[in-house]
Amino acid sequence: MQAKHTLEVQPRERTGSRYARRSRAAGRLPCVVYGHGQDPLHIETDHKKAMRFFESGERVFDLAMQGESSTQMVLLKDLQFDYLGTNVVHCDLVRVDLDEVVESNVHLHFVGSAKGLKHAGAILTHSVTELHVACKVRNLPEEIRVDITELDVEHPLLVRDVPLPDGMELKSEGDVVVAIISITKAEAEPTAEGAEVDADAAAQPEVITERKDVAGEGEDKKD
Repeated sequence: MQAKHTLEVQPRERTGSRYARRSRAAGRLPCVVYGHGQDPLHIETDHKKAMRFFESGERVFDLAMQGESSTQMVLLKDLQFDYLGTNVVHCDLVRVDLDEVVESNVHLHFVGSAKGLKHAGAILTHSVTELHVACKVRNLPEEIRVDITELDVEHPLLVRDVPLPDGMELKSEGDVVVAIISITKAEAEPTAEGAEVDADAAAQPEVITERKDVAGEGEDKKD
């Protein structure tokens, strides 16, 4: 199971977009806690501290409410971003217990040096960075390690090919490409035919049209 840290939170006395903006301006992250048949709980936590946990792949936390001695376990369910898609402005948490089966996204960590990268012009592309899986909370890892040592040119690694830990079920689409090695295309060389055309053009003499002396012609006529 992934390391479990504590999110220190405090209740939000007022809800709504105006008060949420005030929380964010003060360095707080508005959140809502759902689940286990209880009423939604509107809270806020330190934005920077929470983001450090989220960005490192952590999904399960002990929620410590300000002024209370007991904690409750929660799972990060969803993050909401601003209109630019860069800053997290809200998060959804759900109450869980260790033996509860949950669905969550888990980051992929690529390890090994792919043999296909030994080819000239080879590049590795991986468009999938996490998988959607289902497992018990106690078995939810911070990351899934993916060994790409045997990955070769034009032999894509698909989602269904990623080995999962015991007790974990894949929920992502299996035919999606996780990683692939491709050879970059070099710029086309000039063709022999094109070179011959250029050579022929260069061999042609430059034609210079002789300029007539109009004034001279007029003087000859006067004479």
